[in-house]
This record gives sequence, structure tokens and C-alpha cells, in this order.
Amino acid sequence: MLERIFSFFKKDTKSYPKGSIHSFVVKNLQGNEFDFSTLKGKKVMIVNTASKCGLTPQYEKLQKIYDKYKSDNFEIIGFPANNFLWQEPGNSNDIQEFCSINYGVTFPMMEKISVKGSSIHPIYEFLTKKSKNGVKDSTVKWNFQKYLLNENGELEKVISPKTQPDDRSITAWIEGK
Repeated sequence: MLERIFSFFKKDTKSYPKGSIHSFVVKNLQGNEFDFSTLKGKKVMIVNTASKCGLTPQYEKLQKIYDKYKSDNFEIIGFPANNFLWQEPGNSNDIQEFCSINYGVTFPMMEKISVKGSSIHPIYEFLTKKSKNGVKDSTVKWNFQKYLLNENGELEKVISPKTQPDDRSITAWIEGK
């Protein structure tokens, strides 16, 4: 009985299958659930974004590679985050409007989350901890860091924030070369 009482006070410890992102469900900018199981069979790029960053123009290249490869079982998922010098101060409506008006973003954008620290979102805990993803530990260094996951939802590569979305190392990975 004491165990049940203490379990009430524990942080949410929902476990996800080690090595796959497909069991996550998050909310998009419209507040609707987005189920990562719908991405089975697709290569996925997850990127933390910000609208007031020197790297913000990467949205344009993200949209271009999305347009080019979305029909080839490729998906980009954006996660706005305010972890680096408060460069994503807006709410969901502000973020959606900014992305749409300035960059014509049509790839899925999720609700703003934390990508590091004590309030790290479970999906970024998965992406950054080898004990969760089964591949490697990493640290989110800045806005627009990219995580590349294969068709099985397994982490394959972590790409520096400064590497452009259309860099050959990324497009070759998408194309399977």
C-alpha cells in the first residue's frame, strides 16, 4: 500500500520501447494529437526550431527538402523550443503564423517544448539519451539541431545546428546513398 501512495507522487514514468520513436504521441500547433506510429516506414528528420534565431532562415531549406522528398516516405517534424536565449517566445498561434507567412511551412509543427534541462520533453529525452534510443548520447547544442531517424523509428544521425538542411550529407541519407 505504501508503494501505491509513493507512486502517486512520482514523475510520469511512461516507458517507450527502447530504440523506436513510434510510440510517442505529441500535440501539434493546433492542439491536436500527432501519433508517431503514423510515421512507420518513413525516414524522419526532427528539428528544434526558433523564430528569432540567426539560424531561422533554415526554415526555407527545410521546406524545400520537405517539398522535394515528402512523396518519397520522408517527413520533417518541427519542435519549437525556447531553450536558447529565449529565441522562441511566441505561443502556438504566433509560431504557426510566423512559419506560414515568412517561410510557407507545411511540414508538421508541434507545440513548443523544452529540448534540454530538467523540463526536457520525453521525445527529446529519447533523442538525446543512449539508454532510451539505443544508439548514442547527445546534447542539443542550439536551435535547428537535426535528428535523423530511419523507417523503423531508430536514431541514425545527429546533425549540427549549423549544417544546412539541404547539405549533401542529409540529402544522401534521405535518398539512401
